[in-house]
Amino acid sequence: MNAILLMLLGLGAMFLGYVIYSKFIAEKIFKLDPNFRTPAHEFEDGIDFVPTNKYVLWGHHFTSVAGAAPIIGPAIAVIWGWVPAFLWVVFGTIFFAGVHDAGAIWASNRNKARSIGALTGDVVGKRSQSLFMIVIFLVLLMVNAVFATAISGLLINFPSSVVPVWGAIFVALIIGQVIFRKWMNLGTVSILGVIALYALIYAGPSFPIELPETVFGVSDNAQWILVLFAYAAIASLLPVWMLLQPRDYINGLQLFIGLFLVYGAVLISGPELVAPAFNTNVPEGTPSLVPLLFVTIACGAISGFHGLVASGTTSKQLDKETDLRFVGYFGAIGEGSLSLATIIAVTAGFATLADWQAVYHSFGQGGVTAFVQGGANILQNGLGLDVDLAQTLLTVMAVLFAGTTMDTGLRLQRYIFQEWGNIYNIKWMEKAAPATLLAVGTCLLLAFGAGGADGSGGLLIWPLFGTTNQLLAGLTLLVVTTMLVKLGRPMYVTLIPLLFLLVMTIYALLIQLMGFYHKSDWFLFSLDLVVLIAAIWIALESAGVLTRLVRENKASKAS
Repeated sequence: MNAILLMLLGLGAMFLGYVIYSKFIAEKIFKLDPNFRTPAHEFEDGIDFVPTNKYVLWGHHFTSVAGAAPIIGPAIAVIWGWVPAFLWVVFGTIFFAGVHDAGAIWASNRNKARSIGALTGDVVGKRSQSLFMIVIFLVLLMVNAVFATAISGLLINFPSSVVPVWGAIFVALIIGQVIFRKWMNLGTVSILGVIALYALIYAGPSFPIELPETVFGVSDNAQWILVLFAYAAIASLLPVWMLLQPRDYINGLQLFIGLFLVYGAVLISGPELVAPAFNTNVPEGTPSLVPLLFVTIACGAISGFHGLVASGTTSKQLDKETDLRFVGYFGAIGEGSLSLATIIAVTAGFATLADWQAVYHSFGQGGVTAFVQGGANILQNGLGLDVDLAQTLLTVMAVLFAGTTMDTGLRLQRYIFQEWGNIYNIKWMEKAAPATLLAVGTCLLLAFGAGGADGSGGLLIWPLFGTTNQLLAGLTLLVVTTMLVKLGRPMYVTLIPLLFLLVMTIYALLIQLMGFYHKSDWFLFSLDLVVLIAAIWIALESAGVLTRLVRENKASKAS
């Protein structure tokens, strides 16, 4: 099959989803009110609560939730064939991710921009809230620790990306001042920012930077991890308009240009998909497609981390409630389009089936490296770009997204500690600086405590990320569903994805539990068991709450 057809089918379906389905959700289900006073205006403080232009906020939301996950997940999942990955990405984006992201913003926006974790106490119950907060903490811990490892690996493997990656931070700082102080209109500053960013990408191969292999016994991988966490700590304390917003916005523009180049190269070169549509000869040790496909591809179909961003930072910057359709649902469309590009890159970016099979020789292979290599080949064949420049462009795209996710992730982890401080009346923990130190400290403890001097300890619990993350998505949909039932509105648009995710997540947790048992991996076995118990406990409590609310609604209508 030609990749052009796959591209047109996927992008066309997601476009229709935004035009038709998101409009229905916004008008008939959430009933967005342009006159509703958002928390960004009610609690405006110039630091976390800042009313923001919807295009800039879209950039923040989209790039914060994207990270490297919509590349890694699909690039691994094509081992089962490109058809299952394609269908889950496209229909997951339309009916799951878009509703989930927009719903999380709506729920938080209607409750003083409180996080989904905090809302669970009011909507479901205090026991569920405690369990939910633990799940949230685990997800953030995994994201921050693992993304630091992933970024450091890319910076080491592709030293040409170092200059553009860190140079983009200085570009963002300048753009933040210009936008906030209104020195230029958004269009002009966007063009200048993109030019500066791509000038850095062009210069990257000419100025590769490599850290010493060891400094006082600390490896280059560990050095980058320490630098990344130091940066993320500072970024999480700065006002959102100063770095977070402009960095995310310019990265969002960069992504669309990158996607335009990749999809344009596909149209010009028309590569064939060399990977099988359904892989009937998967390598030994590959788990079953159901349910593992639905937890391997999270970002790009639906991801619980999105709900944390939506209710943690995005809802605090929403200027008008009606903006959330564009910010939340279209943000999911942007991520779905990145996952679609990844599927094409890792299935049509290889010359032959044998070349593809050489990469996908066991489960877990592929990832960002396959995306960079396959995508670079497509860019070279379609646009005639030099392979080194193409690889730098795609690597910078992946690293910048992972970096923005890490920025937001550490800020969200800081919010979790502050919320715990508020819940348990620990006054010093409610302050930003101590909470940030706790967030960084726990990440470094995992990175270096479990990973030793290399700092890659986050990878130890990464096998549980997919299931824990999808459990979080289900719980977020649970909160939104409960709110809809209380308001007497149709709940099927969130209830169906909720039930699907809970079934697939619990099923996947059981499969992984047996795998850890047979491997005698008692640490992951215990952690899996904790998450599984939390999932079942919250599901049962939630079923009771929803049943009671439905009965009350029927009784009130009957009377």
